[in-house]
Amino acid sequence: MSISYADQTVLITGASSGIGREFARALAERGAAVVLVARRHDLLNELAAELRSAHGAAVEVIPYDLTSPTAGPDLRKVVAERSMRVTSLINNAGFGTFGPFRDEDPERLAQEIAVDVSAPVQLTSAFLPDLLAAGNGFLINVASMAAYAPTPRMAVYGASKAFVLNFTEALWSELRGCGVAVFALSPGATDTEFNAVVGTDDATAGARMRAPAEVVATALAHLDRRSPGPSVADGMSNRFGAAISRLVSRRTAVVLMDRLSDPSRRLPA
Repeated sequence: MSISYADQTVLITGASSGIGREFARALAERGAAVVLVARRHDLLNELAAELRSAHGAAVEVIPYDLTSPTAGPDLRKVVAERSMRVTSLINNAGFGTFGPFRDEDPERLAQEIAVDVSAPVQLTSAFLPDLLAAGNGFLINVASMAAYAPTPRMAVYGASKAFVLNFTEALWSELRGCGVAVFALSPGATDTEFNAVVGTDDATAGARMRAPAEVVATALAHLDRRSPGPSVADGMSNRFGAAISRLVSRRTAVVLMDRLSDPSRRLPA
């Protein structure tokens, strides 16, 4: 479909680093106004200054913690108070935990579910009326390659991203023909702060790391297609992996993922 980026106001969560930051840069370069949402005010302000200087972009900064149970209504209220109308939404914020489920901190798992599952649903619900009213934008929900199979040692993260994938693909079907492009973006191992937040390099050890800019390029190329499909995986090997996951049994998939996620037995990338 043809997107007029100069007519877009795009709200991006998790915009202070990694994939979210690269989305902001790429969209500002294309002429879009951006609304940057993340917890770290200082990094958001640095990015906003960069985008204004490099592209003359219209930028709004909203520091916010997406673990809040009222994230959707809260952010919609702030946007309305600033006399903005969001025409596109990128639910990018998310984080993972790594290790046997029995050893995980329940409070941390609750935060993980809040950011990875609840926040995308809340924000989509809150801003979808505006997206539909504009009728010329997009909704991108960032899932993960972990969405395609059960993921031992990242059980909650994988399940959360499976939710995002299925939720988004269902919306793609429901909203076809409304003028809003909807799809899930599934990166694999990407050079971001993911491991630092997880607290170990074991989550991606041995994997071929993609750059955030490559992931964003995949998303925007998919968006620029005449009829974007409901989901896209980043990188040829990841697209192959997604296809294979649909052909093998669930047992085979989880056994393979168990080996891939075990630092002591991990297959080479």
